[in-house]
Amino acid sequence: MWARIINVLLGLWLMIAPGIFQYSSAAADNGHIAGPIIITFSVVAIWEATRVVRKWNYPIGIWLLVAPWILGYDSTIAIISDIGVGVLVLIFASVRGKVEKSYGGGWSSLWKS
Repeated sequence: MWARIINVLLGLWLMIAPGIFQYSSAAADNGHIAGPIIITFSVVAIWEATRVVRKWNYPIGIWLLVAPWILGYDSTIAIISDIGVGVLVLIFASVRGKVEKSYGGGWSSLWKS
């Protein structure tokens, strides 16, 4: 659970950093879009039954690693912030967390003997 909470804080950072450091519009817009997505996936993944949703932050983390060059950031602080947050989101999304019960079964539950 602690890894999901850290990802929530990282998502909040993406949303407030442009206001603090006065990023360009491309970097600010990217933070205002990626931040809430990271927060949403992290909050949903807090519960044990939906823990797998943590992996949905992988594409967002990878996007944050390449976005400065695709969007053409003009601020070094924005580049460092997005790359740092991207790496941390990938690391903390990889933390599995403790699972005490088994939920669902999907299609494989139909063929159990």
